[in-house]
Amino acid sequence: MCEPFMDLSFDLTAGDFERAGEASGKIKKTLQQIGVSADIVRRVAIGTYEGEMNVIIHSHGGTAKAHIYPEYTVVVLEDTGPGIADIELAVQEGYSTAPDYVRDLGFGAGMGLPNMKSCSDCFEIVSKAGEGTKITMRFAHKKA
Repeated sequence: MCEPFMDLSFDLTAGDFERAGEASGKIKKTLQQIGVSADIVRRVAIGTYEGEMNVIIHSHGGTAKAHIYPEYTVVVLEDTGPGIADIELAVQEGYSTAPDYVRDLGFGAGMGLPNMKSCSDCFEIVSKAGEGTKITMRFAHKKA
């Protein structure tokens, strides 16, 4: 694989709802500035935002990284925390382990992972109980 021509990295703090969306917003702006199509930019922004929210809601904190190549973008979200006990269950629409206070804020509907999966061209979750989760999403800049 060739080296990305641009790397972006953002720290995500557990429970920091005020800064939620900053990483996805900056990635979106960067992709727009370099001329990636609006449809792809939208998919990357949605997938990244959903991932940011999962880190903020469910972990002890982590990072969002975007590796931008001429023909695709890879977004990697890594966190420390409880991990995902049952990945197959977690990617089902409507399944949520969000606490009530998160639901009261309007989040935690159980659509984060399904949205991430449907927005990306390639989606992978690696998680270990008690250690954390790593999600990798790949978005092609041009549709075949």
